[in-house]
Amino acid sequence: MSKVPDLAKRLILGRALSSAQQHEQLLKKRVALPIFASDALSSVAYAPQEILLALAAAGLVTYHYTPWVAAAVVVILLTVVASYRQNVRAYQSGGGDFEVATTNLGGNWGVVVASALLVDYVMTVAVSVSSGVENLGALLKFMQPHEVAVAIGIVVLLTIGNLRGLKEAGVAFAIPTYLFMFSIVAMLVWGLGRLVTGAHLDAETAHYQIHGDETGVAGFALVFLLLRAFSSGCAALTGVEAISNGVPAFRKPKGENAAKTLLALGIVAMTMFGGVTAFAYITHAKFASPDQGSHLINPATGREVTDADPVIAQVAHTVFSNFEVGFGLVTTMTALILFLAANTAFNGFPVLASVLAQNRYLPRQLHTRGDRLAFSNGIIILATMAGLLIYAYDASVSRLIPLYTVGVFVSFTVSQVGMVRHWNRLLAIETDQAQRRRMRTSRAINAFGATLTGIVLIVVLLTKFLLGAYIVCIAMPLLFLLMRAIRRHYDRVAEELVPSGEDVALPARNHAIVLVSKIHKPTLRALAYARATRPSSLEAVTVAVDAEESSRLQEEWDALDIPVPLKILDSPYREITRPVLAYVKSVRRRSPRDVVTVFIPEYVVGHWWEQLLHNQSALRLKGRLLFQPGVMVTSVAWQLHSSDRLKGRVEPPGPGASRRPPRVEARPSGGSVADRE
Repeated sequence: MSKVPDLAKRLILGRALSSAQQHEQLLKKRVALPIFASDALSSVAYAPQEILLALAAAGLVTYHYTPWVAAAVVVILLTVVASYRQNVRAYQSGGGDFEVATTNLGGNWGVVVASALLVDYVMTVAVSVSSGVENLGALLKFMQPHEVAVAIGIVVLLTIGNLRGLKEAGVAFAIPTYLFMFSIVAMLVWGLGRLVTGAHLDAETAHYQIHGDETGVAGFALVFLLLRAFSSGCAALTGVEAISNGVPAFRKPKGENAAKTLLALGIVAMTMFGGVTAFAYITHAKFASPDQGSHLINPATGREVTDADPVIAQVAHTVFSNFEVGFGLVTTMTALILFLAANTAFNGFPVLASVLAQNRYLPRQLHTRGDRLAFSNGIIILATMAGLLIYAYDASVSRLIPLYTVGVFVSFTVSQVGMVRHWNRLLAIETDQAQRRRMRTSRAINAFGATLTGIVLIVVLLTKFLLGAYIVCIAMPLLFLLMRAIRRHYDRVAEELVPSGEDVALPARNHAIVLVSKIHKPTLRALAYARATRPSSLEAVTVAVDAEESSRLQEEWDALDIPVPLKILDSPYREITRPVLAYVKSVRRRSPRDVVTVFIPEYVVGHWWEQLLHNQSALRLKGRLLFQPGVMVTSVAWQLHSSDRLKGRVEPPGPGASRRPPRVEARPSGGSVADRE
């Protein structure tokens, strides 16, 4: 039975990898780009659409602002890319924004950034997968009633893929990501060629009308609307920070390779986002949603259109109207890249959680690598939280998007302020003039980035707060408080465990107590083992649940002439645990400087159902005795015949076993080194 779960685990995840194989999981730039860029590139599928959707609230008249809003987003994108190129060169441990903020601004700011990024990684998975299912549903109509189930199923598949290890996940996701990049660039080139040759390109919604709930806006209302469209378009920037958290996954020189990958990401993302937005504007594509205060009307029928294709699908259909294969490639790759975009978070979240765990802000289990050298616990937590979010919001992109960009711009801004402090500190001690010029340039880039992203953060909060961003504004402080509480706990435990002079002194005496229920082989073994430890005093203790049985036990004990005194504890309410605890406490009170060792006979069984039939009293007693200071609990095992079936079994590796160093063989001098945890 015990082999079945391990066999299933190996079939799903593959064979375990040792720590010595970790270098094989490091990534080349051409593999790292699709792994870490999927999120940022996939925003091409919804960021242009979000701009049009925000502008549609005022009707068609505001659509002519689209190029200007898109240009502002591109400026922010290039600024963030330039800023993060300084980050990845300076900080290569994988802590990313958390490490930058903690080192330069203090621990509290680091936790603020960490809480923002953790929330945003969860949002990345939820939004990307939900958007992918929405796009796929436009092609496969039968999926639309089951979008939530399909989205959760995709999250499960992504989880399994990442649990298999970083390198295998990268290879699996590299080809589709490059195909998506090729399909979008090919669409832009094809469309440009058709425009140059005089073709007239109109989207299927070009002749539809937009009715907005905020018609006739002007002055401050118009400015607010444009800012909302801008903040919606800034969804194109999510995922840029993932490379700074994934620097350890690059091959050496890590910082330089990460910076080059980041530059490539910026160029590709700018080209694709700008190109798709431009063609959406040129082809007069329209998109509306009643939930966002806009309505798409077909003038021929006078009816509202509620099933319009996503904007990127409209552009592809228009550009490739004379080449259906191209349209099929774009729509298929768009749906696929949105699924794979979540992989960026699956690589960033576990690494960041591991760094936080190492710094005692999250449970230590998140710092543990699994059998495949992936941070398995972090991957599973991310998948669980994203799945719950998808379920709660019915996989609706329009409802999830307002929650999306707050966290990432908090981390952007704090990180860039931290980098300015970083360069100021280095400039104070650097004497080489060439290095000082380089540092001043980097500082200027980070200062400009901090200013710009800070402004965008304010815009996002003002324009999206009531649309759902308030939820993130609640979640982030709660996560901050949780991480601070975990850190305080670990600090308190560490302080409590610092050795003092009296801790190394031997106890004056050791009082041994063997718990007895009846005289049989397990009891006799426990008595023999307790005597072999040579305690200062030794006695057997039983509880008189039944007076007649206790009397028979005393008679049998005396008849066997066992050289250990038997003490019978009275139990008027037929309890076992409470009388034993009371007696152990009384022994401790008589000699507070002594220790009490309680020996408990236990059965070793071979089937899970046998465990339900044995050892229950022993488990309850151990659970209570472990909380008693100065009391040691020793289990004395007795193997039943049913356990013989497990004697020759090869023990499967436990969690994190692959990271343990191999056993060192005997040295020539005769010594040896045992396995270490």
